[in-house]
Amino acid sequence: MRHEIEILPTPEAVARSAAGYVAEWARAAVTRHGRFTFAVSGGHTPWAMFGRLAEEDMPWERVVLYQVDERIAPAGDPDRNLRHLRESLGEASAEVIEMPVSDPDPTGAAARYGARLPERFDLVHLGLGPDGHTASLVPGDPVLDVTDHLVAITGTYQGRQRMTLTYSALARADQILWLVTGADKKAPLAKLLAGDRSIPAGRVQAPHSLILADGAASV
Repeated sequence: MRHEIEILPTPEAVARSAAGYVAEWARAAVTRHGRFTFAVSGGHTPWAMFGRLAEEDMPWERVVLYQVDERIAPAGDPDRNLRHLRESLGEASAEVIEMPVSDPDPTGAAARYGARLPERFDLVHLGLGPDGHTASLVPGDPVLDVTDHLVAITGTYQGRQRMTLTYSALARADQILWLVTGADKKAPLAKLLAGDRSIPAGRVQAPHSLILADGAASV
């Protein structure tokens, strides 16, 4: 997959630029087909982006947000991406389709979530871990080889199992937006740009990809 990349000086600049980019995509999507379908990963960088989106002209009532991944943890747990997403949204009226990780049958819940996904996402946000993971597609996890499900349950990673979109679901993105900040991302970012499939992020496929990175992560 070919990536465009833009280097910005600071994480704050990445968040601000990402907010403007998302708002532009949202307005265009609503003009084209009446709504904006946006899948969002967890992490500090997207929450900063959502904070900046409050300053943008966003058609929130036409925005449908999906989770890219979520930790299997009780509702309201500080580990839950959903908690931080809702806090970041504030009073924005977007519809949030949350991953049902509290369901006692996680595998069945993952299948049901997959059935709710759109045929195409207008935009999917992804991050990049120091180990090259993206979403909750982490090195060595069997989920990396799942091709017949859109959503799957991972093994334990950093103390939690996760529900995650698989590569098949990420391939439904019309556009991928990567937000990459911090010096610990320098090596995995170089591999991502090189198309190195030895890291999970290097196996993502989509028609278009834009990376917004800060100076510390740039190669």
